[in-house]
Amino acid sequence: MVVVTRNHHGMASPTVEEIQGTVERVTFHSPDSGYTIARLDVKGYQELVTIIGSFPQLQAGTTIRLWGQWREYPKYGSQLQVQRYEELKPATLNGIEKYLGSGLIKGVGQKTARKIVNHFGLETLEIIESQVDRLIEVPGLGERRVKQIQGAWNDQRTIRDVMVFLQGHGVSPTHAVKIFKQYGEQSVTVVTDNPYRLATDIYGIGFVTADAIARKIGITPNSEYRYQAGIRHVLDTAGEDGHCFLPLSQLVSTVIERLTLDDHVPKADQVEFLLNEMVRGKQIMRAEVNGEGVYYAPPFYRAEMGLAKAIQALTASSVSVDMERVDNWLRRYSERVGLPLAPKQLEAVRQAVSQRLLILTGGPGTGKTFTTRTIATLWRAMGKKVLLASPTGRAAQRLSEVTGQEAITLHRLLEFSPKSMQFQRNEDNPLEADAVIVDEVSMLDLFLAYSLMRAIPLTVQVLLVGDADQLPSVGAGAVLRDLINSQAVPVVRLTEVFRQAQTSAIVTEAHRINQGQYPKLEPMSDTPESDCLWHGAEEAEQGVIAITSIVSEFIPTLGFDPRRDVQVLCPMTRSVVGTRNLNAVLQSVLNPSDLTKPALQRGGQILRVGDRVLQRVNDYDRDVFNGDLGWIEAIDPEEQETTVCFGNRSVTYDWADLDEITLAWPCTIHKSQGSEFPVVILPMYMQHYLMLSRNLLYTGLTRARKLAILVGPKKAIGLAVRETKDKLRFTRLKELLITP
Repeated sequence: MVVVTRNHHGMASPTVEEIQGTVERVTFHSPDSGYTIARLDVKGYQELVTIIGSFPQLQAGTTIRLWGQWREYPKYGSQLQVQRYEELKPATLNGIEKYLGSGLIKGVGQKTARKIVNHFGLETLEIIESQVDRLIEVPGLGERRVKQIQGAWNDQRTIRDVMVFLQGHGVSPTHAVKIFKQYGEQSVTVVTDNPYRLATDIYGIGFVTADAIARKIGITPNSEYRYQAGIRHVLDTAGEDGHCFLPLSQLVSTVIERLTLDDHVPKADQVEFLLNEMVRGKQIMRAEVNGEGVYYAPPFYRAEMGLAKAIQALTASSVSVDMERVDNWLRRYSERVGLPLAPKQLEAVRQAVSQRLLILTGGPGTGKTFTTRTIATLWRAMGKKVLLASPTGRAAQRLSEVTGQEAITLHRLLEFSPKSMQFQRNEDNPLEADAVIVDEVSMLDLFLAYSLMRAIPLTVQVLLVGDADQLPSVGAGAVLRDLINSQAVPVVRLTEVFRQAQTSAIVTEAHRINQGQYPKLEPMSDTPESDCLWHGAEEAEQGVIAITSIVSEFIPTLGFDPRRDVQVLCPMTRSVVGTRNLNAVLQSVLNPSDLTKPALQRGGQILRVGDRVLQRVNDYDRDVFNGDLGWIEAIDPEEQETTVCFGNRSVTYDWADLDEITLAWPCTIHKSQGSEFPVVILPMYMQHYLMLSRNLLYTGLTRARKLAILVGPKKAIGLAVRETKDKLRFTRLKELLITP
């Protein structure tokens, strides 16, 4: 479906248009987001007009003036996408009656509204506004009902006043609704006094938006509110980049850069003075690393300190085990499965049963899976209750398959409550288990690791399994790296690649890459002999053509389904060979436009039934999480709903929530962590040079189960192999674990 911006008469029109009318009915309204679909009676239009936008509430009978752009949907007709609006008073007796009786005012139904309008006529709204006591004149209205009407009317007036104020200062209706939901009648006061509170209190309103609002209401560039909000913003942004804290020098320079506005440049001593003030007020936390002050947002400080203490306490707890019985069991087990444990695998099993905490790491083909399965089986044979979990649903499913025991996501294991936005399992309500196995721990960020460890009693044994050479977590921290480097936790690293794995070029070339050697890649041909191929399209534009051809023509000749079996993994979203452009290209090939197939436009993308999509954020109400992959199985224009299938489960989204998902014909390598796909295609180009690194290429390649195809010039692949400077993350977990 192609959506074209047009005016109501079908002419191309990118300009904003103004209309005015009366709400006939509200088709859909989301109380949380304010997203609303309504039908408007507009003078001069033969049919009702569909409007879509954000409103705190909208009632039938309301008269409004709207500014927005027309969008023409071939199947659903014209809709006005509202950018700004103002509420007007109805001007006719019928309009006033419908307005009052719409449910807008508690205590006034259609009959009561008719009585009031019959008595006061066109003066009705003015009477309610300024002489509400006169309502007692209406037959059948007592004092109690009059007071009820007065209170409800004042509430509506507050909403109108707040929306007028906010929109008058350039706040979009969507943000205005969020502000009113958060602060209610205090909205104007909060925004006027300290608009930077919005960035802290309201999800979706960041510092940049709050700063723009502040400028429009006259907050000066050197305001303390602005400086403090800027400091918090810089620390929050650092957390998004993986840092737990920032050193003083970097924090000050970044704050100055972010707060510089026109001819106003903050001074370093001003920033440092406010840092000290915020530390005294516990708005931020300070520590010292190598003689330099470092600064944390409080949640990061508490999580890092708490995680270190929890690990120290667990590793200090002893385990009593009869190793002779363990060794006898292992001999019998090896005979039964017909596969003896290698020396390092045997060491891992013996360590797991004799230690409180063990890290098992190693690359592909080194036997992590078999070792993990052996440990889980042994623990169960010892009569232990074993819980298994992974950061993502797909990784949990794979863990379940290899161990023969149910594995769940860490969020389910720790019983996350959407209502309280907290895990229910913690030190006061610990996990009920004797042993816990967590896979794909390279994905564990600081907060999830802390939440896990605080829920584990000192009587439990823990096995953490992961590949230390993969990319670090998307969230803050470098938990697996810091745990290994601290040498405060027992670690077994599997290095021997087993004979059966050596037949896979994916495995052997991944290890070559990890050792800094350029991979031996077989050039693509009609009859490939390797499972690790290369297409040397030199230019990015050629790469797009090559990937399209590989997916649509080459892959089917090998017996793979191009829609279900193939995942393109990109280093980044931008550039011609980034996810953004490739999604549009591959969608047109793998799921082209079909007038019989419902579709809609969201966030610059067209979503169709049959599209592969990726969940962008954790949605605890729907039980889907950042990185989950699914398929659009239904789009319902009448109910304004879209249904996505994740595994064997269908999840329904209101159209207001569709910013949670995005097309995923390609996705980024970061988003693919914890997943495996039959076929992986990896574009590697110099346009991605900022992201190219050895662990990025290694992680992407090891996502392939049966076939991997690298596309791009040798120069870019070589750069990725050579680049070992992992992006520095400011963390202190290693040092905290070393400290007694």
